[in-house]
Amino acid sequence: MSMSKDRTAALPQRAGLGLKPEHYATILADRPDVGFFEVHAENYMGAGGPPHRYLEAVADLYPLSLHGVGLSIGAARPLDREHLKRLRMLVDRYRPQSFSEHLAWSTHDSGFLNDLLPLPYTAETLARVIDHVDETQQWLGRRMLLENPSTYLLFSESTIDEIDFLAAVASRTGCGLLLDVNNVMVSAVNHRLDPVAYIDRFPIERVGEIHLAGYDETFDGAGDRLLIDAHGSAVRPDVVELFRHTLSLSGPLPTLIEWDNDVPDFATLHAEAVRADAMLSAAAPRRSVTRAA
Repeated sequence: MSMSKDRTAALPQRAGLGLKPEHYATILADRPDVGFFEVHAENYMGAGGPPHRYLEAVADLYPLSLHGVGLSIGAARPLDREHLKRLRMLVDRYRPQSFSEHLAWSTHDSGFLNDLLPLPYTAETLARVIDHVDETQQWLGRRMLLENPSTYLLFSESTIDEIDFLAAVASRTGCGLLLDVNNVMVSAVNHRLDPVAYIDRFPIERVGEIHLAGYDETFDGAGDRLLIDAHGSAVRPDVVELFRHTLSLSGPLPTLIEWDNDVPDFATLHAEAVRADAMLSAAAPRRSVTRAA
């Protein structure tokens, strides 16, 4: 069993699971063999109560990854200082081995949109995202990981390739990257691109964590496949194969199974982690690469 109270080390190169309230009791009673647990930061920004009591107990046993969904890194307006303060308090309280956020925006004027919306990849947007990542890292006093998005449209204003955009942010801020392999598949199918070619060009040396999830599939108005980043099912076979290809380039990396909707029983969720762990164990270590912490 992977159990750790050292919250200063990096995440283990194993499969992790999202920590769900439905599974608190099972995890604490059975202490299953899981590499780490990940939580959405915004779910734990209250001052106390049962969520914190359970998270403290789990964090004493397992490495912890903190994943933000509400910082709105790509927003045209300044970052919310109150949100940053709450995030800093959470980081100081739990000292997670990893913190990550999305390359997206979710705020406008004084409102909050319950979605992670895409950005046009322009010089103006790049400068803004770099400033916001710098500000976040300064507030938190630590390096963060930035996640590639799942997208359903492309902006005609974009003048920078997505991978070049992410690489530029990482190079100029020192942040790491979170490679969501399911997002790669979703975006590639939706935009008629090659997901393997995307992975082959991705700055793997910057990646500190991988995400896997299940997508939903439908059809657009033209009758073409349209994938939705739904997080409500097991990882699809084509995403599993893309993950294998990723590991052939990266070697083993901390890998999260995201299953946020229609959450199954813990045994079903854990089986996904066991499958990913087997692939991680079979992956040859990559040498001469400095990992993103």
